[in-house]
Amino acid sequence: MFITQLTWICKPFDALTPRELYAAMQLRVEVFVLEQNAPFQDADNKDQPSHHLLGFDGDKLLVYARLVPAGVSYPGHISIGRIITAPEVRGKGLGKVLVQRSIDECNRIFGEQTIKIGAQARLERFYNEFGWVKSSEVYIEDGIDHFEMTRIV
Repeated sequence: MFITQLTWICKPFDALTPRELYAAMQLRVEVFVLEQNAPFQDADNKDQPSHHLLGFDGDKLLVYARLVPAGVSYPGHISIGRIITAPEVRGKGLGKVLVQRSIDECNRIFGEQTIKIGAQARLERFYNEFGWVKSSEVYIEDGIDHFEMTRIV
């Protein structure tokens, strides 16, 4: 699949259209539940206070991230979660574009501040490229090694 340019949407939960919300939930289940074989409660009540960043190629959602206000995932810190690149476009650099755009949108929405994430341990070097550093011990979430990472401004 050749990607020329994505159409980006960043909206609070209540502004998402039913189609946008469905596309986000469908991609989240495809990657986190089915591909990673991690049955978990994806609808965790963090969606409603968050903004949602979606990158579409036509009608197809290819990248997604949830921008979480301070205090929802981490006391006193904003967060980025549910960072996803569709399987069919991995290795094309869209993940890096998504993460940088997520940081930029967090700065625009919440103001420039420290951002915490819960990262899969295998992606530590990827997130290091954007200034995140490991800030907790390894913990198991849904059968996958994770740790917290912090990006200080």
